[in-house]
Formats: sequence, structure tokens, C-alpha cells
Amino acid sequence: MPSTRATLITQKQVTAFLKPRPHDSHKGMFGTVMVIGGASGMVGAPLLAARAALKMGAGSVHVGLLADHAPAVDMQQPELMLHSGKTNLPELDVIAIGCGMGHDLAAQKILYETLKLNTALVLDADALNILALHTDLQAMVTSRTAATVITPHPGEAARLLDCSTNDIQAARTESAQQLAEKLHCSVVLKGENSVCVTSVGKIYLNKTGNPGMSSPGMGDVLTGMIAAFIAQGMDADRALLLAVHLHGAAGDALAQQGISIGMTASEVTDWARWVLNQWVSHSTSQQR
Repeated sequence: MPSTRATLITQKQVTAFLKPRPHDSHKGMFGTVMVIGGASGMVGAPLLAARAALKMGAGSVHVGLLADHAPAVDMQQPELMLHSGKTNLPELDVIAIGCGMGHDLAAQKILYETLKLNTALVLDADALNILALHTDLQAMVTSRTAATVITPHPGEAARLLDCSTNDIQAARTESAQQLAEKLHCSVVLKGENSVCVTSVGKIYLNKTGNPGMSSPGMGDVLTGMIAAFIAQGMDADRALLLAVHLHGAAGDALAQQGISIGMTASEVTDWARWVLNQWVSHSTSQQR
């Protein structure tokens, strides 16, 4: 039987991953993220992920949108670079794929092409639903040499493991561990006390977050956060632990302001940026 012993993620642990930026910084030093998704009616999902990646410090963020007549610019966040479909870009550091992507033939083809790339990947939402239906694509994930992170909620985990959501919830740690072993990847099984399993099989439990975060788009934001930290040079396991803990801490900061019902993913992104900057500032002052 695999070990189910878990280590609690702490703020002290994840802030140790953070480094101050040099005075001669430029955007080329902080990586390039590509977010792919957004079939018709679901364009908001990749935009939420991309905005989160931008606000977590990624140097450049591109968005590949699958919807017909997709917008050419995000008027709320014009710093993002929007493209129709998947665009091959030089020197991508990480691709986050699946947010609102749908699972039609076009989406399946884009996922197939993306899995062939030697680029770090964050797989979420419909990318996971497509994987659950295609064992050949699962085999591609398993054989990848570049970092892969998957971010299932219990329903997506159940589809990947061919069991029920109740089965997942009854054995969350074991389920996350099984996914990591099956797909040779890092995993966060989302939900209360999110379970993270690193690429080397170490299990972590996250205690930040609250019921107010049970609203649309929260998972998209987490995906963008993970991608941003990978783009900035953090290894995928550290990026996962930092993003998961920070995501929940941002939701907790909002709750402390008396906002629980009606909390939005966009608000969590903005608070995550604020909390992250506080952590960096505190970490820097301690190093002096």
C-alpha cells in the first residue's frame, strides 16, 4: 500500500521559495505563459487564468482562444496578448491548457499537439476530461520528460480514475497519490484541505481557504498562478505548493474583510497579488 502520510504546507515553507527581483529587472526575466482554452461561451475561463498569471508576476502572457469570433483584446486586462486558437510561440516557459476548452475534436487535437511539446504544462478542467476519455493521451502524459501539473477537482479526479466522486472524497490523499503515480506528474486534488502530491511522490496538505471560495473561476485562477510561478523559474513542485497555499490565503484575506458570500475569482486574484507582495517584502526584510 502507498504511504498516505502528509506534510502540512506552511507560509514559512512557501515564502522561502520567493526571491526579491533585481534592480535591473525586465519582463524577459520572468518568463512567458500561454493559456489555451475558451470554447464558445467559456472565454472567461482562460482570461481568468491569464489575468492571474499576469498578476502573479509572469513577464508575458498569451491566450489562445478556441471560440469562434473570440475577442482580440481583453479590455479589462489589455496587457494580455490574445490569439485565435493555439499559437506557436518561441521560448514558451509554460502552457496552461484546459480552462473552458470543451472536449470536441478541435480541443482534442490541440491537447494532443500540446502534449508533444517539451514545455512545462499545467492541465486543468477540460484537458483532464479529455484525458479521462483517451488512454493514448494519458500515455503521452506519462511519458513526458518536461514537468506536468494536473489540477483536478473531485469530479475530474473520479473520471481519471474511473470511480465515483464519493470514492475520491472518501480517500482524498490516496486518490491524489494514485493520480500522480498513474500519470507521472504533480497533482493538486482541489477542495477542502487540498491534497498536493509532488513529482517525487511527497504528499502535502493545504489548510488555507474557506467556503466563500466555492464560486466560479477559482480553479482557473489557481491554474494561472501555478503557471506564473513556473514561468518565473520555480520548479513545478514548488510552484504548485506556493500557488495552492497563496490561493487559499488570498481567499482567507477576503473573508477577514467580511466577504464570504459572493466572493469572486477576480477578487481572489487581486488579493493574491497583495498577499504575495506582503510575503516577498517580509521574506526580504528577514534576509537582511
